[in-house]
Amino acid sequence: MTDMDSINLALLAFRCAVGAVMLAHGLNHIFGGGKIAGTARWFESLGMKPGKVHAWVASLTEVGGGTMLVLGLLTPLAGAAVIGVMLVAWITNHRGNGFFIFRPGEGWEYVMTLTFSGLLLGAIGSGQWSLDHAIGFEDPPGVSGLATVLVLGAGGAAALLAGFWRPPPPKEQ
Repeated sequence: MTDMDSINLALLAFRCAVGAVMLAHGLNHIFGGGKIAGTARWFESLGMKPGKVHAWVASLTEVGGGTMLVLGLLTPLAGAAVIGVMLVAWITNHRGNGFFIFRPGEGWEYVMTLTFSGLLLGAIGSGQWSLDHAIGFEDPPGVSGLATVLVLGAGGAAALLAGFWRPPPPKEQ
């Protein structure tokens, strides 16, 4: 195995792992537990209104971005999808709960890790064992990939929060 093969294998494994997490997350929002209606109620309780619209947008973004990562297709856009969804989750649900995910209310270590995974993949690309490489799309993306994930991912999250997030008032103690 060459050094490039090792790098491509690691990128394939990493993007498939992150992609599978995102894909499973989106499918669970749609089909698991309370289905999309339950996800919508939860989003409404976090202040994301209208909940049903945001439940569908987040879920389809997770499914689409996850699938794109597994395939290594348009990887900077897939990275932006991960960043956008995870930043919104970080801010609306996890930021005030400490670092560790096992803390009450779920801390932010998990969404932080996924956010920076999306940043990494968007900037360095999916490697030679991908559809991006096969079609000659931004291989590797570099600065343009980094700009894509920051503008579309972080910028999209900021715009969505500014336009639609109305956090509930703090609970009295």
